Amino acid sequence: MTMNAYFAQPTELDENTAVIPVYICRAGETPTTLSEVQKQYLKAMKFNGKAGQLALVANEAGDISCVVFGVGKENGFANSELRVGSLVQRLNPGYYTIADMPQDWNGRLLATAWGMGAYKFSKYLKKAHTPPTLVLGDDMDAEETRAIVNALHHGRDLINTPAGDMGPVAVQTYAQGLADKFDAKLSAVIGDDLLTQNYPMIHAVGRAAHEPPRLIEILWGDEGAPRLALVGKGITFDTGGLNMKSPVGMRVMKKDMGGSAHALALAEMIMAAKLPIRLHVLLAVAENSVSANAFRPGDVLSSRKGLTVEIDNTDAEGRLVLGDALTKASEDKPELIIDFATLTGAARVALGPTLAPFFSNRDAPVAELVKTGRAQLDPFWHMPLWQPYMNLLRSPIADMKNAGSSFAGSVTAALFLQKFVGVKGSKDDQPWMHFDVYGWNPSASPAHPEGGEIMTVRAVYHWLKNGGLSKLG
Repeated sequence: MTMNAYFAQPTELDENTAVIPVYICRAGETPTTLSEVQKQYLKAMKFNGKAGQLALVANEAGDISCVVFGVGKENGFANSELRVGSLVQRLNPGYYTIADMPQDWNGRLLATAWGMGAYKFSKYLKKAHTPPTLVLGDDMDAEETRAIVNALHHGRDLINTPAGDMGPVAVQTYAQGLADKFDAKLSAVIGDDLLTQNYPMIHAVGRAAHEPPRLIEILWGDEGAPRLALVGKGITFDTGGLNMKSPVGMRVMKKDMGGSAHALALAEMIMAAKLPIRLHVLLAVAENSVSANAFRPGDVLSSRKGLTVEIDNTDAEGRLVLGDALTKASEDKPELIIDFATLTGAARVALGPTLAPFFSNRDAPVAELVKTGRAQLDPFWHMPLWQPYMNLLRSPIADMKNAGSSFAGSVTAALFLQKFVGVKGSKDDQPWMHFDVYGWNPSASPAHPEGGEIMTVRAVYHWLKNGGLSKLG
């Protein structure tokens, strides 16, 4: 889908193009600029502005003259600009403009919510998806809004695409296309080369699959700019390995490469905005499959960091591939490493599917990041790197285990990753953040259709845009 399918600017329209005004109002309100006849019609329809209420107002010829949409009382996140994401799904194709909206709303967020709600994964459907088009106003920052929504939709497409069409090779192909678009450099270490170049945990996780595992890297930006490393978990399908998942647990595991989709979406936003950043993207990509050479519970793996890991559970594979990638990212000593991963079911137990745990080994940026997430309607929740819980990962025969306790699962996974941040023997404390995202909407909500989702990325982008790398403390 091209961006013009759901956004347009006035200069892109023919002078004869019909554009329908949309009035958005709170509960108990009626747009004051409507005619008396239109107001009487709304009254007859018992329109009172409650959340989700929609009125299509016709003219004397029977054509739609305007749309009136209710968003309820001011109620924080629930009745925010995201409500427009449900409106767009109820409108017929055509051109629309926002004639009025609540005073507390932001035009850019409204437009972003429109684009997010307009999304539909239609790759395998016979009928093409034709969403309504929003004519962007001066307050909607057309260029940035288009770029942000485009990146979100690309990320959703990556997650929604079945593993048969989105294996390690396809992930690399997509990443190459993105690199080419923004004049970035891509390289990859593939298959047994992972062993010779010292990425043993990525190799172990992916060696049983028919497509070889790989570490994909993208470099972009001025070499003298502040360095940012984005690391993404890219398990293109997760059977659970020999600790095989149940049929229910395996059903949506095409989404287990969602961390890589998040990293690529954020990278696309950064490159499209030409932020003054030296960007290093690292995607640890593998399929966790089962065959005669699959890694086993009880095996001890070496790692790029030099730490040894006893395998307690082959279904805790994401932290293994991330471990090698985080060590590689640390070797260039960037100002910040951020990793994204569909990592733990424990995160869903703690916070549900739509609120991601966020971990940071720096306190200074936490408050501003969380505030930015709320302001951008892209929230996450700060969680502790509680060091005493490393005892839950103790192994009698290796430096650590990859799992081993039912307690504090998202915290112990973050602590595991933290062990691979920084260069062995260095006293430097490498700044690092970890987002344990779900990457999936089990049910639809405004601006968030059912299926693949990109979470936390809009907030991180805006934090970076506002100088986040200079505020790490």
